[in-house]
Amino acid sequence: MKNMSVIYNKGKENEFRASDGLNLEIYPGEYIIFFGPSGCGKSTALYTILGVLTPTEGEILVKGENPYEYTPQELVHYQTSVIGIMYQAFYLIPSLTIADNVTLPLIFQGIHPNIRKKRAQELLDRFGVGSHGHKLPEALSGGQTQRVSVARAFVNDPEILLADEPVGNLDSISAGQVMDTLDEINRRDKKTIILVTHDAKYLPYAHRVIYIKDGRVVRIVPNPEKKQIARVDQQKTLVTEMEQLAKVHPYLSPSELKVKSIINFLTQGQTLEQLQRLEECAKLMIDGMMQREQFYQILIDDLEKGGIGLPPTVAEDMTDKICRVLDQSKDVRRYRRRLERNNFFDTDRALINKLAKDLVDECDCKLEPKIRTRLKDNIYNRVSGLSRPEDFYLRLVKSVEDDGLGFTKELAEKMATYFEKLLIQGLEAEDKGH
Repeated sequence: MKNMSVIYNKGKENEFRASDGLNLEIYPGEYIIFFGPSGCGKSTALYTILGVLTPTEGEILVKGENPYEYTPQELVHYQTSVIGIMYQAFYLIPSLTIADNVTLPLIFQGIHPNIRKKRAQELLDRFGVGSHGHKLPEALSGGQTQRVSVARAFVNDPEILLADEPVGNLDSISAGQVMDTLDEINRRDKKTIILVTHDAKYLPYAHRVIYIKDGRVVRIVPNPEKKQIARVDQQKTLVTEMEQLAKVHPYLSPSELKVKSIINFLTQGQTLEQLQRLEECAKLMIDGMMQREQFYQILIDDLEKGGIGLPPTVAEDMTDKICRVLDQSKDVRRYRRRLERNNFFDTDRALINKLAKDLVDECDCKLEPKIRTRLKDNIYNRVSGLSRPEDFYLRLVKSVEDDGLGFTKELAEKMATYFEKLLIQGLEAEDKGH
């Protein structure tokens, strides 16, 4: 999708942008979820892909071609062979048997009846409803009916399978079975799945989640539990902690997720009221709108005075931690900016050296020159987006003979955890993604 918008009543007083300047790339074999509240534009994006909702502005290209430039015959081929679709309301024809509903798309392809029947039975068997082919749709449960609709959408062996709230009408058990079926199609058959949902519990099925609000993409979150198919964007795959937080708090912006991260680092055992006030203060610190002295004072002030009521020793330690992380994370930000602009200077190495020194000082350890060099190399790979958190940690605990640093697990965990805090605070937070 390139700057794609769908606008109703354009230029009129009641103009409405159902999709507003979408820019997306979806890759063959990906499992993509369009996620957001009802009415945000998820289904609009889906139906432009289907070829039934013409973009008002911009364009959509599928396999390098614009389906809205097809002849009627080419569009029919696209919608029956390249694309398959399943709906929340099933849309099976009630007067046809289950088998006939599944074979219906094959009729328009001119497939021989015997081949149609065999293909339909194979899919019904695969999706667990093979014994129901002779029945009418009304005889099946909701979950069985939706698995039949999966078979119908899949019968022409399309390359892309669209699913519009496919489990919205199902109970949790049936919904899980249908979602597992789609996951199997993605993994086993390597089909591209594009699914619309407003239910966050289904997000772990996706390779990437496209968060949509008011017709716009607000962020794209890769699933760290799945091997990515999309081209690696180092800025977006750099911080696994933020990805995990986004899955737990799907409606929070990247800057709000940063606040969650720093609070996780600072707190132990505070009450909900204290945590809420601490989050408010931490956000002001992250945004540069509060100074160290103000932060400390609020920490020690009584709750009745609008403070947080922490003991002075705890408040001092917490103030030191947040100031240290925010100050040291500036070097991450400087380095990332230069990296993204391909603007390398001698000071880049100086920034890596400074990050290494900060890390060593924070963990209170002494390193011989060879190990310090390896630590700098490890930091470079991580801050450049060339390695993931587990890679960073594993090199810390690997033996010196295996090109590792030979740290104890305790020291490695402490260093890796602290460095991830620097990274997440050092990323730009323009609330466009992470």
